[in-house]
Amino acid sequence: MRRFLRPGHDPVRERLKRDLFQFNKTVEHGFPHQPSALGYSPFLRLMAIGTRSGAIKLYGAPGVEFMGLHEENNTVMQIHFIPDQCQLVTLLDDNSLHLWSLKQHSGASELREEHRFTLKGPPGSPPSATQITAVLPHSSREVLYLGTESGNIFVVELPSFRVLEDRTITSEAVLQRVPEDYCNRRSCELVEALREHPKNPDQILIGYSRGLIVLWDLQNNKVTHHFVGSQQLENLYWQRDGSKFISCHYDGSYTQWPVSSDNRQPEPLENLVPYGPFPCKAISKIYWQTTKNGLPYIIFQGGMPRASYGDRHSISVVHGSQQTAFDFTSRVIDFFIIFSSEPTAEFDDPSAMVVLAEEELVVIDLKTPGWPAVHPPYLASLHCSAITCSHHVSNIPLKLWERIISAGSKQNIHYSNMPWPIDGGTNIAPDPPQRDLLLTGHEDGTVRFWDASGVCLHLLYKLSTVRVFLTDADPNDNMNTLGEDEWPPLRKVGTFDPYSDDPRLGIQKIYLCKYSGYLAVAGTAGQVLVMELNDEDAEHVVDHAEADLLQDQEGYRWKGHEKLKTRDGPVRFEAGFQPFVLVQCQPPAVVTSLALHSEWKLVAFGTSHGFGLFDHQQKRLVFVKCTLHPSDQLALEGPLSRVKSLKKSLRQSFRRIRRSRVSSRKRRGGSGNASEVQEANAKFDQDALQEMELAPVQRKIEARSAEDSFTGFVRTLYFADTFLRDSSRHCPSLWAGTNGGTVYAFCLRVPPAERRTDEPVRAEQAKEIQLMHRAPVVGILVLDGRSTPLPEPLEVAHDLSKSPDMQGSHQLLVVSEEQFKVFTLPKVSSKLKLKLTALEGCRVRKVTVANFGSCKTDDYSENDLAVLTNLGDIQIISLPFLKLQIRYPCIRKEDVSGIASCVFTKYGQGFYLISPSEFERFSLSTKWLVEPRCVVDMPEITSNNHMHNKSGMENAARKS
Repeated sequence: MRRFLRPGHDPVRERLKRDLFQFNKTVEHGFPHQPSALGYSPFLRLMAIGTRSGAIKLYGAPGVEFMGLHEENNTVMQIHFIPDQCQLVTLLDDNSLHLWSLKQHSGASELREEHRFTLKGPPGSPPSATQITAVLPHSSREVLYLGTESGNIFVVELPSFRVLEDRTITSEAVLQRVPEDYCNRRSCELVEALREHPKNPDQILIGYSRGLIVLWDLQNNKVTHHFVGSQQLENLYWQRDGSKFISCHYDGSYTQWPVSSDNRQPEPLENLVPYGPFPCKAISKIYWQTTKNGLPYIIFQGGMPRASYGDRHSISVVHGSQQTAFDFTSRVIDFFIIFSSEPTAEFDDPSAMVVLAEEELVVIDLKTPGWPAVHPPYLASLHCSAITCSHHVSNIPLKLWERIISAGSKQNIHYSNMPWPIDGGTNIAPDPPQRDLLLTGHEDGTVRFWDASGVCLHLLYKLSTVRVFLTDADPNDNMNTLGEDEWPPLRKVGTFDPYSDDPRLGIQKIYLCKYSGYLAVAGTAGQVLVMELNDEDAEHVVDHAEADLLQDQEGYRWKGHEKLKTRDGPVRFEAGFQPFVLVQCQPPAVVTSLALHSEWKLVAFGTSHGFGLFDHQQKRLVFVKCTLHPSDQLALEGPLSRVKSLKKSLRQSFRRIRRSRVSSRKRRGGSGNASEVQEANAKFDQDALQEMELAPVQRKIEARSAEDSFTGFVRTLYFADTFLRDSSRHCPSLWAGTNGGTVYAFCLRVPPAERRTDEPVRAEQAKEIQLMHRAPVVGILVLDGRSTPLPEPLEVAHDLSKSPDMQGSHQLLVVSEEQFKVFTLPKVSSKLKLKLTALEGCRVRKVTVANFGSCKTDDYSENDLAVLTNLGDIQIISLPFLKLQIRYPCIRKEDVSGIASCVFTKYGQGFYLISPSEFERFSLSTKWLVEPRCVVDMPEITSNNHMHNKSGMENAARKS
């Protein structure tokens, strides 16, 4: 049988691969991109968010998450939960209705689409006749009432979506019981709102856009009361006892109407323009909440004076003499109030306001004086400032974890201590096996620390580097400060702030040592900050050092941005990570690579001009190395420069084409007359085509010229204790890889601990390797005598890793965009290579070493390379033999930003941005899998009276 097996096919290895590798997209972290609708079920205590791409996401207690996707990918306009059921209905912008159910499968609940339906009118009727504008799920759980643009209300049976034509409420039937003078003045127009009577399920309140409101008797099919408003209607809300309701209007007013037991024509009890008398924006939604102390909460969206505050996104809360207009940083999509939903409760007693804005979710505690915000455990606004880089650290020691949480808690003192109010469902996922951190760098110079251990990505701590520098913004400014007599009483809420004071502050690289607590961050203007963790506030001077990467070059002139100006004298820092030294690269170009060795107290940094090494214990520059090629003029323009050499780019493109043609002619034998050459070329093309069709061949990779721009761009830096000079003595070393395929190796002499503060660290260049194909070097790795990657700094000292094997020969793995190559050390002779681009036609974008454990036994694990290509595929390649194990499609190849943002973890997981505000989490391992697993049980039904289950979302969603 052996001769029938494919070459290299090993059944034992194939079984082991199934135990090690498995690709899953597990959970989406962050805030949904472009939200469009909001719904809430007091019965299930679940919140639903719909998006413009057709996604629907349900959230409950932390860890309880569900996601569904409409096949049509249309915008979700409205979401309504069916009373007392684990079901909800969505309305899309194509006028289709979809019924979703939460059903249990294999011990966990799943969100499934059950039915879909599109309301159709009689033949020849205009689309407006059936264009749905309002949806009311009746408390009987048997029907939906659908208001339309024509003014008709259709009744649809659940769950079959069968139209009950005999129960249709036509605008003509409504107008029969309305005074003639009103009928002559205006038609009903579209149905703006539908509300069920809180005490009598046989009555519904119908609001039409022109201002007419009627109370319709479902049993007798007639109008019992009508209410004529003078302004265009926006929305309606019943008071709890059903004796009154509130209407809000386009002119920024709201009106309170009584509902009497007789049929007398009701007059409004109260008509107010809260922010008049000048013209105001529409109030699009309103709540009237009763309390035990007798003072109601009046909560409404909009209503601001048009001239002065027409651009504000506000929701006002009025309670007695207290009034605050919460000013949101992005457009308000919708909001709801969490209050007592028990039918036997006499009062509403609101506890929280949940607001879905376009860029974040904000929850306001209405029980605590001052109405503070509640810190959300999920739906974090990752993009409050644009994400510029990411860094993942696995298995954080408990002590460091607690210190970071302590620093973060001091920042959150202005948040409410209220428990998270949306707490439906039960999280049954196992506890995370370890503590993981995801660090994100942002455009405004901040670094955010996220708890990435489980399903909920939760903010632990925020670090700002702005205080080190002089900027236009005063860090002590407080946007929430209000004057005593300011009107309207606006208060800024939310964290979304896309505007950066200075783009040079942007964070480009992050490196955290989890054992020592040292943190290095580098930015857009060549700034490198080294920090250490301090549990108390402190004031100290930040030491400065400059690294001139062009010191030996002449004739170069930097055309980009200037460096950031630093503050003189002591700077006060909050508890947490505090910078103690700043290294400023000159020219102040973007820092492209960063490495920190906390045991040797060294930090290495690279830009498009070269790289340097800094001793942060002695605060002394060890050396700099310029990697700039004479043709690298573009490297001197900087990322923020608008001057791009178009002529140079075109010239280089034509040179590549010309070189390619010349080399192909030489291969074909470029002698003889023109006809012979043409004939030879044609025969060559035909032979090549046949060869391509018959067998897979390696693609010809054109060697890149040293004249190509950015060849000196430093892509990777790596510290290693290995054999560099001879095979008998190992020493500390620093390795650097550039965009031009060059690898530099420096021997380092680090004094022993007792003389570390007195003697300087010395460096000497030992090797320089030039890859023949000159492809950018994206990764460097040293394998010890057991072919195992060298451990992280201080990992052995903390007994978390075996000591590296220093007896056997070490190997150097150099990963370029096009191939993987293994060299022996110290001779640096080629031993093994894998030509990825030649075989697969793709280029390496990201590479890391990941540890994969078997799901069948705890005794076996192995280290492999996880590789992301420019096609969005993830490949797992074995070490040290460089054999392709498996390939998974992960990211669309057109999603360039998603590929660029991808970050791998140490244990075979990864994150990448699927939108500016969302990370997609995936797993390559069978053993390490973080995904939602939760159950939603049906609570006991205590009554059929569930007026407060109406989310009241239709008006705001339709108008958006």
